[in-house]
Amino acid sequence: MFRQVLNVSGGSMSLNAISLEEALTKTDTDAEAALKAAKAAIRSLNKFRAAAHTGDLRELRRTIDTAEQSMTALRQQFANAKEGWDFDEESYLTSGDFTKELLQTAKKTGVRIFEDGDRLYCYPHLIRILPADRAVLIDKARYRHLRPTFLVGHLKDLQSKPVRFRPEAFLESLWAAYDIAARTRGSKDTHAGAVIPLVDIYDLLTLLPGQSKEYSLQEFARDIYLLDKSGVNRTKKGLTFTWPASTAMRSTGRTISVITQEGRDQKYYGIAFASS
Repeated sequence: MFRQVLNVSGGSMSLNAISLEEALTKTDTDAEAALKAAKAAIRSLNKFRAAAHTGDLRELRRTIDTAEQSMTALRQQFANAKEGWDFDEESYLTSGDFTKELLQTAKKTGVRIFEDGDRLYCYPHLIRILPADRAVLIDKARYRHLRPTFLVGHLKDLQSKPVRFRPEAFLESLWAAYDIAARTRGSKDTHAGAVIPLVDIYDLLTLLPGQSKEYSLQEFARDIYLLDKSGVNRTKKGLTFTWPASTAMRSTGRTISVITQEGRDQKYYGIAFASS
């Protein structure tokens, strides 16, 4: 996947067509060349020092010239590497091109990543791109290694680990919010199976200022799906729940949705607790 980037520098305009992976590959190669030049410079400086240490005056004069040449070569090689990195990364991250490249890279490597609103979903992880920070947010952790092949590899490694989700604790939180919502609606018996929309449960869970930023609706929907998938359905008090989702309920437009592990769009409307 290529992108055209128009750079303006010193009054001149240059047009580049390159992906982030290709730009980083080129700079990686340039940095490797600079590193080889640095090693050559170190070798020549060691010979220079050895001649001074032993008093080999004839060798000393020769190693001075050699060291100077190697240092000049190093400076030039580093200048080439520095000038070679002229990628407009902020525009690339902001425009959506990075997302497209990441999705294409994942597809080539067999890693399933899906777009979910302003986030990417790589089961069970949600990824948000942070252009200003030159980073991505994987769930709650910032990750700064943005080379597409490297990032996709990291996500693949994360997928190979056990899912860090506690369905029992999440279920208790849902019940606590459900109990409050049901009583607010005038239900004296919160064990009678009243249906409470999940969006209302989410509003209660994120009632404090700033909580909705810390725990997005997409994260909540993901956790609902993980709970559904876990098979855990009984609270400590012995209550069980169901996910009522009639056609009438769906027509209200108050459903929440999540992309499943298989890539399907799964919708949920409400939750109802009742004594078993």
